[in-house]
Amino acid sequence: MAQHVDLTSCDVEPIHLPGRIQPHGCLLVCEHDASRVIRCSVNARQMLGLVESPIGKTLTELFGIGTAHNLLNALSRSNDPRRPGLLFSLEMARGAGRYDVAAHRHGEHALFEFLPAATVASTSVLDLTRMLIARTGKLASISEISDRLPRLIQAVLGYDRVMLYEFAPDGSGKVIGEAKKPDLESFLGQHFPASDVPRQARELYVKNAIRVIVDVNEFQSDLIPHAEESSAPVDLSFAQLRSVSPIHLEYLRNMGVSASMSLSIVVGDELWGLVACHHYRPRTITMEQWLAAEMFVEFLSILLTATHHQQRFDTAVRTRRLLDGLMAEMTFQESLDAFLRKRLPMLKDLIPSDGIGLWLDGIWVSHGSAPPPSAVPALARFLRESGESSIYATDSLAGRFDEARTYKESAAGLLAVPLSQIPGDYLMFFRRELVRAVEWAGDPTKSYATGPLGDRLTPRKSFAIWREMVEGRSLHWSEDDRNAGEAARTGLRDVLMRQNELLAAERQSSEIRQKILNDELNHRVKNILALIKALVSQSRDKDVSLESFVDTLRGRIMALSFAHDQTLRANGGNTLHRLVMAELSPYPQDQIDIDGDDVGLGPRAFSVVALVLHELATNAVKYGALQSSSGKLTIRSRLSNDGDLAIEWSERGGPPVAPPSAGGFGSVLLNRSVPFDLGGTSEVNYEPQGVTARFVIPRKFVSAPVEPGEDVVETARISSPAGSAIDGQTVLVVEDQLVISLDVEDMLKSMGAGSVLSVASSEEALGLLARQRPSLAILDINLGSGTSFVVADELTRLSIGFVFATGYGGSAIVPPRLSHVPILRKPYSSDDIREAFGRLADLASQQEPPPATC
Repeated sequence: MAQHVDLTSCDVEPIHLPGRIQPHGCLLVCEHDASRVIRCSVNARQMLGLVESPIGKTLTELFGIGTAHNLLNALSRSNDPRRPGLLFSLEMARGAGRYDVAAHRHGEHALFEFLPAATVASTSVLDLTRMLIARTGKLASISEISDRLPRLIQAVLGYDRVMLYEFAPDGSGKVIGEAKKPDLESFLGQHFPASDVPRQARELYVKNAIRVIVDVNEFQSDLIPHAEESSAPVDLSFAQLRSVSPIHLEYLRNMGVSASMSLSIVVGDELWGLVACHHYRPRTITMEQWLAAEMFVEFLSILLTATHHQQRFDTAVRTRRLLDGLMAEMTFQESLDAFLRKRLPMLKDLIPSDGIGLWLDGIWVSHGSAPPPSAVPALARFLRESGESSIYATDSLAGRFDEARTYKESAAGLLAVPLSQIPGDYLMFFRRELVRAVEWAGDPTKSYATGPLGDRLTPRKSFAIWREMVEGRSLHWSEDDRNAGEAARTGLRDVLMRQNELLAAERQSSEIRQKILNDELNHRVKNILALIKALVSQSRDKDVSLESFVDTLRGRIMALSFAHDQTLRANGGNTLHRLVMAELSPYPQDQIDIDGDDVGLGPRAFSVVALVLHELATNAVKYGALQSSSGKLTIRSRLSNDGDLAIEWSERGGPPVAPPSAGGFGSVLLNRSVPFDLGGTSEVNYEPQGVTARFVIPRKFVSAPVEPGEDVVETARISSPAGSAIDGQTVLVVEDQLVISLDVEDMLKSMGAGSVLSVASSEEALGLLARQRPSLAILDINLGSGTSFVVADELTRLSIGFVFATGYGGSAIVPPRLSHVPILRKPYSSDDIREAFGRLADLASQQEPPPATC
């Protein structure tokens, strides 16, 4: 019966109720109990050699008792229409030949399909199936199956072309494997729209594992009587002889295909794909081949299901392992934000994608293909307003968010992983527009026939339609992708929570440590103030001039400062020899000999020994061996078997020495400081030929030498001839402590500075520089509420030399761009200022002049 169709009818065409069959076989339709025939194909009477119409007849009346008995037994073996009962090589009466029969019940009917049996011996069903399964069972991945399976089926069944066709979630498909005759163009890698295999066709493929078309040009054989002449149409969903949609037949004819076979691959009750076989001449396969192919494709479905489960398991394990590795590393990170941003390339491996981006605390970092940074705030706002607290995934971002149209080529698909319970921070995975990466790979000179429905029903036109349909779309995000995203969301949230807990615990611990440090600092400051008070009181002698008193007091305080500074910079201690060399560095080194065991000193011992050495060195310059060029000073250090440290001081070759006439503070310091503060011993002898002294430091204050780090031990006082660099100059002093600022002004003026400009903040300094340009500057690094680095940058821009001043023990607080600037350690003297500006002048002289310009 003629039937009008067009392209809009594809998805509604009742292809399971065609009212006709393919004419290479015939069909008898009986009542459900198979008591009598109620319909048949037009060709059944002739093909089966019946003398009259079978309508209304019983099987016994048509075929005799024996044949009818065999047919009914076959029907009884079919409990599922997917598994028809089979009879092979059933001989018909009156010379009609031998037929293979498939019998099944469906709905109200019992159906018997008759196909001519093979005229020559063929390989048995079991052998065919075993061969196919044996050669396929060893394939472990989709790529191996795609490569080997089409060649295997082509070799066994003999079709000109065999393709493995995989469906996408939207119903479109892709040829992922192909075996073909050499003269045929390739369809490998091509995509086709969902309309090429309409929805109801896919549903039938799930029900019926195999579909054979013997000849696309055969005239279809109608069922009689027609549906309108009887109670209801016959559902041929499970009939192998079911006729073919005229649209599909035209498609095959336009391709030049004469015969085809399709094998359904079902994974988890869903149609995963097809094995599509094409032949360019009519081709009949035997029921044994058909049955072997059906059994094999069921095995193939099981194999692919297992492969998918294994891949999903492997993906889950890989995702979990990667996240566990990240979590283990993150636990000890100070900044989680910086950690995640640095490891974006690693996070990208969580989900197959073309790019990844992290939107965290309003900061965007990306790797690979991603939207431009300027577009991300709007995208993050769109995600936040969507209200999704779980994974957000789309393969067409521009279809949901209009602003994404401007970057749809680089970020057509988005999978967003929220990193907080309240949406705001996201880890985003992007995929490029799919259509950009796929071009037609077939023969461009190949021409296809055009049927009454136009050239739409050709491979290249179908591909073009698919391209139009997927424009602005990316590869679909699979369930595995979403699961990996969910695992990342859970894992990263766990990390964030753990990090917050660690930070909370660290804050609590830090508060406790800070209180302890404050108490310790308070104790140490009071001790230092008390010590300075004692130095002031004990150093004052009515017979000593005020100038001498100030010099002596300053020297002792500087020695304490130096010892304290070196103690902090050496992580709690420093070595004896460094202290000796630093204390004696201003004096002629050819007159000084230092020898013996170099050991570390604890902070308390370091300060006491620094004062003792300072006192001995000062006396040696004023009265002893270092007063004249002929004098010699020897310092020896020895560790005893008990671990105590003995320091021996010996002067020779200087002027005659006499014991001090009165016990001043210096003598008290030398004789009593080591026994009183450290529990050691002191012995000082004033022999005519020179002073000798011996100090023993108990072992509890002695340790192994501490290796120097980046901060080398600096000298306490270094004289320099660079004082002339300050003469008559205008010097800017940025210092927030008034007393220190006044002291620095006095020192600079005594050194010959023309004028001193003192300010207490960066703002005042910048304002002054806008009005006036000094020649040099001293910048206190820490100004209370901030630092002076912004002033340093401005001075650098103006090419004005400057030095830093700080009470901190190290230089780590200075940014790398300013690491070359000389540093004054507080408290500092005129000599220290002179030395620092001398180093500044040396640095300036070492710089190469700028190249000449035309």
